[in-house]
Amino acid sequence: MPGSAAQLARCPYHDAATDFDPFEMRDPFPFYEWARAEAPVFFSDELKYFVVARHADIKAVFDDWRTFSSENAQAPLRPMCEEGRRIMREGGFTAYSGLSARVPPDHTRIRKLVQGCFGPRRFRAIEPEIKAIVNRAIDTFAERGHADFFRELAYDVPALVLFKLVGIPNIDVPRVKSWAVSRALLTWGDLSDDEQIVHARNMVEYWNYCRALVRQRHDDPTDDLPGDLVRLQKDGAEISDEEIAGVLYSALFAGHETTTTLMANGMRELLQRRENWEALIAEPQLIPNAVEECLRFSPSIVAWRRRALKDTEIGGVPVPKDANILLLIGSANRDETVFSAPARFDVRRTDARSHLAFGYGIHTCVGQQLARIEFAIALGELTRRLPGLRLAAEQTDDFVHNISFRVPTALRIEWDVA
Repeated sequence: MPGSAAQLARCPYHDAATDFDPFEMRDPFPFYEWARAEAPVFFSDELKYFVVARHADIKAVFDDWRTFSSENAQAPLRPMCEEGRRIMREGGFTAYSGLSARVPPDHTRIRKLVQGCFGPRRFRAIEPEIKAIVNRAIDTFAERGHADFFRELAYDVPALVLFKLVGIPNIDVPRVKSWAVSRALLTWGDLSDDEQIVHARNMVEYWNYCRALVRQRHDDPTDDLPGDLVRLQKDGAEISDEEIAGVLYSALFAGHETTTTLMANGMRELLQRRENWEALIAEPQLIPNAVEECLRFSPSIVAWRRRALKDTEIGGVPVPKDANILLLIGSANRDETVFSAPARFDVRRTDARSHLAFGYGIHTCVGQQLARIEFAIALGELTRRLPGLRLAAEQTDDFVHNISFRVPTALRIEWDVA
């Protein structure tokens, strides 16, 4: 490792294989910076994964689905215990994936249909409703002078927006949000057997709920995502009820959890660096670029998985067939070869959109425009109605223990009430 003895003594990292803590989400960025320079591709002893830190290498892996399969993207990090498997088997749990773990030709066939139903036209049409949902959330705490932004706005708003598009009644929001947490912990967390059992039961309920939505749309057609997909199926499109349920199983998780996290992490960065918040108040036209900078600097997903389908190499490092790979998106988004002064958060930067927060290639996030629209509307209303927002002095700064999603547990904010 290059560097003087003094530099090495100051650096907390010396061996990527053992120093990497894949579950550390409070501040993984110092390790990412070190890894880009000293160990851009390494093997994690704890995960038994090859870990990739540089933007160019990660982008190349995302772009080569024939060599690097997404089949493990939704696989549980820790295999399900026997009792959990029994619960899911007897409960009829057969969910696979909507899109992210599929490969062509199935991925191409299903994605084309979903994009036609769940795209910019429908997102633009719902913008007034998004603004109304955001303002109803602000109304609940505006006169109080303080709030937990994560729980009182970021947690529910994306779910209420998505569920309107999918046709989920508001009364079901708490249940679906709870199932989404279970799915995240089972797939990307490090749970004990006892912890897995509770979430396995939730997954059975979640999957049966998705299948019931499809059956309901056959009986009672509706103008929403499952209704549109069932209608296309009846018109001859090649998509099964199980595949439609799989799309819902993915959308009802990814379509709001990541936006919730984007809003909370983005607000933290904006309020910690007050000049950026003040810039949005003075120049609202900066808001779309501020969204991109939040996606770059503090993405919801900091790591994603792939599996090698053949002997290959990444960044000159040999990677054998069937090896699991962890792509550090959070590191790619601060790569010095792509972004100027990457450790600086700046809503005026001109290179923010080069981030990989939504992935890259055929599996890039199908709902990315909706996430952008929601956060932009939320920032517009918050800067207009509560320009004096600031972080409360006491913050927990705790994040959910997992390998992929940088999810805070709270974000306390306050402001002066006239």
